[in-house]
Amino acid sequence: MKRFVPLPLNTIGSFVAVLFAAGNCSAAEPKLERFDGRIARPQLERYLSRAVTMEGLLHEHGDLNDEIRFLKRIGARFAGRAVYSWGGERYLEPALEQAKLRERKLHAALPELMLQAAVFEIVSEDAGMHPVPAWVFKEFGAADAPRKFSYEAMLYPDGKYRNNWRKGASVPDIAQTETQMWFYFLAARYIDQGVEAIHFGQVELMGRRDRKREAWDSLLVRVRAYAKSHARRGIVLCDAHVPSGGILVGGRLLFDFHSFPLRIAEAPDRPLEGELRKGYKDSLYGRSKGGTTPSGWTCEHLPYLVELDNFGRSRREGKQIRGAWIWGYDEISWFARMPRPERGAWLRYASKWVRENDPAGYLQMPGSRTLAVPVEGKNWYWASDPGPGCPTGFGDEDAIREIWSEADRAAGKSAFSTPASSSTIATMSAAMRIAAAIFP
Repeated sequence: MKRFVPLPLNTIGSFVAVLFAAGNCSAAEPKLERFDGRIARPQLERYLSRAVTMEGLLHEHGDLNDEIRFLKRIGARFAGRAVYSWGGERYLEPALEQAKLRERKLHAALPELMLQAAVFEIVSEDAGMHPVPAWVFKEFGAADAPRKFSYEAMLYPDGKYRNNWRKGASVPDIAQTETQMWFYFLAARYIDQGVEAIHFGQVELMGRRDRKREAWDSLLVRVRAYAKSHARRGIVLCDAHVPSGGILVGGRLLFDFHSFPLRIAEAPDRPLEGELRKGYKDSLYGRSKGGTTPSGWTCEHLPYLVELDNFGRSRREGKQIRGAWIWGYDEISWFARMPRPERGAWLRYASKWVRENDPAGYLQMPGSRTLAVPVEGKNWYWASDPGPGCPTGFGDEDAIREIWSEADRAAGKSAFSTPASSSTIATMSAAMRIAAAIFP
């Protein structure tokens, strides 16, 4: 039998103090874990599994208090398309000032929420209103001669895609150094506003001359280096729409995850209904390429998000037409026209179908998105329940919350739980070491 040995008061005091700290870590304000340029696959998938499209969240659009309530209630961890510019770059600086104010309030309420910006496949003549900052010249080793960004220098030399979107708004050519400088400028400005993810749109459309993907590779290396020293947690996750399944240099994946529209097939013999199918058109299911990720881990298929995309109006709504349309609608406009019970059931079906047919894929839930075809006079889809903060809400938040809760229960997780931080784990480990010393 071991004989009890009285311990000094200071040792007992240390043990009690450490136990108290360990027990109260969850009650204290959590210390955000820094990524410092790398994210493990389980961490990445933890965000992708709770991703919701929140178009314009950082713009002066929608009641921010209600949006925070909605994001908290559903348990979101990733808010897509929160800030972007589709041309109209003259409004960039005022938009960024507003974005910073909204970001502070969002992260005060939801510190772990990852906000995504978008740098799309468009540049307009308005970009020429912005002076090139000295730090951009320095990054690209260019002469620091005062000038503004050149719209013309960003376009394809052969005139391809000029005025593609409208007069004075074209598809930029990523092989042009001026485009890389402009995109680097945009990415850095978004990162400065608290953004931790950037969607780069249709990279293959912009990379027609970038056959070896050297331009995209160089740009993304620069963006990640900026984020490592400037982003709020030392990281920016880069993704893009990849109809080819992904872009690589050697065996290196250029993006942290992939993304794509859902590509909903029209259900035969069921007018206005839609379903998901592997191999339908250019859908990504089973085709996300693998390799070595920017964070250093390897995979057979890179994790990806699929979303209810918006891409315009066909003016042939309700009819079967060619292309990516679903019964003549873009995806979000088609979805929003369903009665509420059917929308909830379809989201449950789509979420389950994606996970069962391709474990690399996750459905990005719709939260806030423009409607090309208004529904009962509403030209914006809000998943929020209708109320004072969102009178035109479609009322889908219960469905989203329940789908995610069911997924967590199926995986043996506690719904809406937050895993112990590295500091909490370290504190508890210290308590265990002291306990072992006191009670051998």
